[in-house]
Parts: sequence; C-alpha cells; structure tokens
Amino acid sequence: MAEIQRGDEAQRVVDAILAGKSISRDILKDLTDRRTFGERTADRIASFGGSWSFILSCLAALALWFILNGVILPARGESFDPFPFILLNLVLSMLAALQAPLILMSQNRAAMSDRADAAHDYEVNLKAELEIRLLHEKLDVLRERQWAELVALQQRQIDLLERLLHDASTAQARPSP
Repeated sequence: MAEIQRGDEAQRVVDAILAGKSISRDILKDLTDRRTFGERTADRIASFGGSWSFILSCLAALALWFILNGVILPARGESFDPFPFILLNLVLSMLAALQAPLILMSQNRAAMSDRADAAHDYEVNLKAELEIRLLHEKLDVLRERQWAELVALQQRQIDLLERLLHDASTAQARPSP
C-alpha cells in the first residue's frame, strides 16, 4: 500500500514538473476545511481539556465542591454529597470516560495530519531533488558547450600562430634585394 501511495506521489511530482506548476500547498488548511462537526468539536474539547484553563477550573470546582459539601452544608445539616463524595466520584469518572475518547479522536486526526504533512514534504523534496538534477544537467550541457568553444578558439589561435610562424620563416628565407 505504501509503495502504491509513493508511486502516486511520484507521479504527481512528475506531472507538476512537466506542467511547470508548483507542488507546495497548505496541507493544514486542506485538512481543516474538510473536518466534520464531530471532528471540530473533538478538537475544541481536546484543546480545552489539555489547557491550564481546564486544570485550574477543575481545581476550583473541586475546591468549591469540598468546601460546600465538606464544610458549609454539613454545618447546616443538609449535605447533598457527604464526605466520601460518591457523587463527585461519579461526575469525575463520567468526565474522564467522555473526555478520553474525544482526546483520542483528536490525536488520531493530528496523526493523520502529520502523515499527510509528511507525504506532502516527500513530494516537495522529491520535486526539489528532480529540479536540482535538471539544473545540473543543464549546467553540464553548458559546460560541455563552453569547453567545445574554448577548444575551437584555442585551435584557431594555434592555426594563427602556425601561420605567423610560417609567414615569418618564409620572410626570412627570401633573399633581401
């Protein structure tokens, strides 16, 4: 499967080179635009669930719960969740049970995004490598052409020097009048 996908990526790169088009694009924007309502919700919850705001609000809610059910309401004789705090335990368990799958969904999406990003990086790197090879070939052709021109120029100079030597030797060989 990975070989087939790499082949498709390579074909896209070759097509882009032949068409003279850019291959780079914003993968994150493409993936973000295609998210469903559930995926957007899972991402928001995971984002909030992994923040200091969430941790501090949970600590504040727990402190309020303990103060309310452990100090204030028992003093009046009317506590709705007495000391072992079974209802609080149930609420925290439900929160963890609901939050964990949402965070996993968000992490799976992040992993999918990372894979798409890596595949795109591969395409861009492959295109860059091929473009560099093409540039090297062009430079090699130019260098070969320059060498041929230099050799031809040098040969003309040698011919001129030989003609000058020949003319000089013929001029010396002629008797003076």
